[in-house]
Amino acid sequence: MTKRILVVEDNDLNRKLFCDVLQAGGFSVEPVADGKLAIERARAFTPNLVVMDIQLQDVSGLDLIALLKHDADLSDVPVLAVTAYAGKGDEQRIRDSGAEGYLAKPVSIGPFMAAVKGLVERAVA
Repeated sequence: MTKRILVVEDNDLNRKLFCDVLQAGGFSVEPVADGKLAIERARAFTPNLVVMDIQLQDVSGLDLIALLKHDADLSDVPVLAVTAYAGKGDEQRIRDSGAEGYLAKPVSIGPFMAAVKGLVERAVA
């Protein structure tokens, strides 16, 4: 069965790049530009992985990760945080919010796909 990935990214170019690369890798992808819709879309799409931008325009990706992890239906879905926040302590803060993976932007395709595959293979769903 095709693995499903929810991509929460408000930057059009980044969202398209992530979706294109993931689709080329054989994944079913659901893009979300508006962070406020992320949880609702996750419930409808039942992803095997969420790729989450942390610096969204309308809501914090950290808050969304916390909401996912406290949702009975979504708490087991791994989260790969992809962010421009790459300062000292940022990765730990993001992981503490519940993200299982972390990549700093700009993201290279090889490490991105390796992180995605590793998290999808670990996923319960």
